[in-house]
Amino acid sequence: MGKPVVAIVGRPNVGKSALFNRIVGRRLAIVEGEPGVTRDRLYAESQWLNRPFTIIDTGGIDFDDTDDIAVQVRRQAELAIDEADVILFVVDVRDGITAVDEEIANLLRRTNKPVILVVNKVDHSELETAVFEFYQLGLGDPIGVAAEHNRNIGDLLDRMCAYFPPAGGGEEDEDAVRVAVIGRPNVGKSSLVNALSGTERSIVTDIPGTTRDAVDTSFEWNGQRFVIVDTAGMRRRKRITWNIERYSVLRALRAVDRCSVALAVIDAVDGVTEQDKKIVGYAHEQGKGLILVVNKWDLVKKDSNTMARYEEDIRRELSFATYAPIVFVSALTRQRLPELLETTKYVADQHSLRITTGRLNEVLQEALYLNQPPSDKGRQLKIFYISQLGVKPPEFALFVNEPELLHFSYQRYLENKLREAFGFQGTPIWFKVRKRS
Repeated sequence: MGKPVVAIVGRPNVGKSALFNRIVGRRLAIVEGEPGVTRDRLYAESQWLNRPFTIIDTGGIDFDDTDDIAVQVRRQAELAIDEADVILFVVDVRDGITAVDEEIANLLRRTNKPVILVVNKVDHSELETAVFEFYQLGLGDPIGVAAEHNRNIGDLLDRMCAYFPPAGGGEEDEDAVRVAVIGRPNVGKSSLVNALSGTERSIVTDIPGTTRDAVDTSFEWNGQRFVIVDTAGMRRRKRITWNIERYSVLRALRAVDRCSVALAVIDAVDGVTEQDKKIVGYAHEQGKGLILVVNKWDLVKKDSNTMARYEEDIRRELSFATYAPIVFVSALTRQRLPELLETTKYVADQHSLRITTGRLNEVLQEALYLNQPPSDKGRQLKIFYISQLGVKPPEFALFVNEPELLHFSYQRYLENKLREAFGFQGTPIWFKVRKRS
């Protein structure tokens, strides 16, 4: 499942950004004494009780202010509410209940989502009795906190996590390969999804996704079920002009979190851009199976070496993901779509591949024989043992005498040896280096 999303909402200057910074653990949001400082949504990853989640800071909602900026801020907050699994509604204990607080409470009640009423700026015990006034908002038990002084934040997070779905539960079909189609806007993602899901004309169902613009489409091909997610295109922040498009970045990242295999779509006409690198990099860092899909191949003028040159350019620009297969397709003409589906199934299998400890150590010993481990200032690296810790992605423990002696280049050498022996095509490989006394 994707990480739960928590939205912090409220009118201006009640301490939303201070609470956001406190939960995230670092100063990301600007905190000033003047209202309206936070105009756009800001989101970050955090965790509590070993539960990771995404948290969003929003600009203050003011229904009475009709200027363009205020209207856009309100729209941003409404989008955050729409996306959130849990909502933290922040009010100011010193101001009491205002008319804007009541309007926001009415809005939140209609969402039918878990809402925690956070009464902020309860800096000392004398203000605790004032918290009870906020029962009048009809949003259940309010909790008094002081974000600036870290007061009651742990209790707030405990209550928040209680609303999260059980960890690791609830996929619609455990046998299906879950695929996220990611990439910049206008590279043909939606066309690719439509073409793939209609390849065998055996669509099972359209499953409503967690957002309005990402729909999980379940279909079957050659006996294998796929659940494929079409995501809104990601664009560099300075190029984002539509508020909804800005918010689509978070939705696309959530789709990556939920998938096993990411299809990173690259425009054959444009080639690899800086934003492509960031998009592919996110899937790589999250340990997802990865396929580089060069779309609009029908628009490229070709000679006998065109595909080879494209592959060389892509490998150079995306050197951190050399394990990812490249498939050249055209969503418009359906060129190589069966090959793409076959590759997706294969990468999903490689992503969950498990190797016996005996075979792993045979390959390790051969690798050590062919290329001795490095030494530094008379200290020799010794690698005693390897074992597999998990899958999706494949993760291995290396037991060594001195972890700091294991240079990145030698670790890459061992990774390549594992790939030569077992494949692992299309999936990152993770290592945990442990010291054996």
